[in-house]
Amino acid sequence: MNHGKHMITIPADVIKQYELFTLVNSPYTAHDEGRAIDLYPPEGTAPSPVSGEVIDIKTVQAPSQPYAVEQDHLIIIDTDVGQRTYYTAGGEPAVARVMHVEPTVSVGDIVERGESLGNLVRAGFFAPWVKNHLHVGFRAPEANYTRASGSLPLSADIDVEPLRWDGTGTIKEAGKTYAMLDLPEHPSPGDTFVGIADDSGKVAIDGGLPHFDRGGVFGDYTGNLKLLETTIGEVQDGMVEWSPVQVYANTTPIMGLSLFAARTNDFGARLVCPEHSFSVGTEVSVEIQAAGEE
Repeated sequence: MNHGKHMITIPADVIKQYELFTLVNSPYTAHDEGRAIDLYPPEGTAPSPVSGEVIDIKTVQAPSQPYAVEQDHLIIIDTDVGQRTYYTAGGEPAVARVMHVEPTVSVGDIVERGESLGNLVRAGFFAPWVKNHLHVGFRAPEANYTRASGSLPLSADIDVEPLRWDGTGTIKEAGKTYAMLDLPEHPSPGDTFVGIADDSGKVAIDGGLPHFDRGGVFGDYTGNLKLLETTIGEVQDGMVEWSPVQVYANTTPIMGLSLFAARTNDFGARLVCPEHSFSVGTEVSVEIQAAGEE
């Protein structure tokens, strides 16, 4: 995503520690304009995206949800130590904010990139169909690092291969609020990240369509964005305000599609459908219609 301004750049070797990532697939304003990144590690791990000194840890109350714990944690890491990878526009090492980890590190500890920060926490900030992950943002050293908004714009320095998708697939995984299709299939699981392409095949799409207000694209693209022959928004500076659309699975309206980048074979179109029950093995055809169309 290119916002036309100085951005904190997440290096490719950092992103490759994780299996999935998204910049804007979230309802929270902290992700506006790609100012935070959600990093999904291999199960049971919480590798740090930065090297630095832990300068503060806050425990915060999370929204009450039946599937989640009541408290979350905010780990603040000053990157002015060790591998100085993240810089502000003024050239200062940035301060990192990491959430959704119950820390096994303490204030004063020096952590190295890739070292475990603790255990992932499933807090009430998560939608029920969202898997455990690290939420990461960066601030200038003099900024307030505890408030939710105010992080710097981010750029993921890694190519995401756009995969064309015709809207079909067979359900390979089903939960109470989501279903994962077996298509499109990752062509070479490993280091390569892929995402569902727009109809032009030029860029992969990021975001919750249309259940979260906005989304984005992985790649350099400006203009009308279409998926499954329907205009879903206009791309400006890498971001998309979704057009009013309705997603259907086998002619049944569903909440939407969860769009992201992934490098493992645990990939495919992800249907967000808390009001409906789909079974593994069911063949599905997805359509997108402009709101108000029959």
